[in-house]
Amino acid sequence: MTPVGWLQPVAPGAEQVGPPTVEQLEQLALDNSPAVARAAAQLRALHGKWLQVGLPPNPTVGYLADDIGEDGTAGKQGGYVGQQLVTAGKLALDRELVCHEIAQAEQHLAAARQRVRTDVRTGYYDVLIAQEKVDLSRELLQLSERAVQASRRLLEAKEIPRVGLLQTEIETHNARILVRQAEHELEGARQRLATLLGQPELTAPRLAGDLEAAGQVLNWSQQLERLESQSPILAAAIAARERARRAVDRAVAQARPDVELQLALQHDDAGDDTVAAVQLGLPLPLWNRNQGGIAQAQAELGAEAHQVQRARRELAHRLASTFQDYADARYEVEEYAKDILPRARETLDLVTAGYQQGEVGYLEMLTAERTFFQTTLAYLDALRKLWSTHLLIDGLLLDQSLQPQPAT
Repeated sequence: MTPVGWLQPVAPGAEQVGPPTVEQLEQLALDNSPAVARAAAQLRALHGKWLQVGLPPNPTVGYLADDIGEDGTAGKQGGYVGQQLVTAGKLALDRELVCHEIAQAEQHLAAARQRVRTDVRTGYYDVLIAQEKVDLSRELLQLSERAVQASRRLLEAKEIPRVGLLQTEIETHNARILVRQAEHELEGARQRLATLLGQPELTAPRLAGDLEAAGQVLNWSQQLERLESQSPILAAAIAARERARRAVDRAVAQARPDVELQLALQHDDAGDDTVAAVQLGLPLPLWNRNQGGIAQAQAELGAEAHQVQRARRELAHRLASTFQDYADARYEVEEYAKDILPRARETLDLVTAGYQQGEVGYLEMLTAERTFFQTTLAYLDALRKLWSTHLLIDGLLLDQSLQPQPAT
């Protein structure tokens, strides 16, 4: 675990000025991510496997004695060396198989890193949204408290009944509850982000960011093409298919037997001669020609080919659902920002001023407050949905970095 906080030093001995950027938080999360570390370790293990499978068998050496005691002699004494000769390029095929396993593991690592990035960016904007909700609820509380003060003045002037004051006081208590709920939501968002960073004990400063700058409008066809060309999930499935294709070649090569070569050298004590022997052997592929292994490899190749098709369709299916949510959220945000929010704010300002002057009833004032708060809250919820879907699409539909991922 990287023992650093949210605020990263920009130089030795110098402290960062201002809140952390999303890029800094991403790097901290990547450095501390157990999923990324696990995927990297699995990749290193496969590099070791690649080295091992291409190594030829070790030779064998031994002691050899024949005709011991014949005519009272020591017989033939000597030694031998043997070597298994791997045929049909099996060692090269084994390494080629692992090469595709490495390619698949590289894509798993890329997917793990992208999941972390998506989660951190989503968590970052969740904090920004929660900060806005706290500001909004506090603004509503201030409005409610000013309404109570105005109600008291109007009651003293006998321009409103006591029920008007009671009603505004009730709304103030409700506003305090909303403030506390918003603060709890902000604290929860900060804690979730801190957990992603691997620093759950740390607290966050106020983050800075432009919630309304959601980037360019995404295009369905472009995003589908990008997903099919860049998705690590699809690339991993393709690598698995290619590995299965090489596995068929390896199964076919397995049917060709390896050669056992043995050389022996002995001293014949009876005749005081030195004799040599050569032995060459290989199994006859009469009954076992690896028929079952070849059939299994061919079937697994077909399964992996279908898996590529399934992965491609699943990505398109998920993109369709996510893109629908994105399009709905973007339209909703545009409508709120362009027309609904300005009208709600203007209505609240006019009604509040009129109430303080006794020209507008307290029910109209409370209605305007509720409308403004509910409208702004709905706008923030739409913004959150817009950001979460935008970031998920931009992140190639990869998120949930802390969840165990199924084999792809």
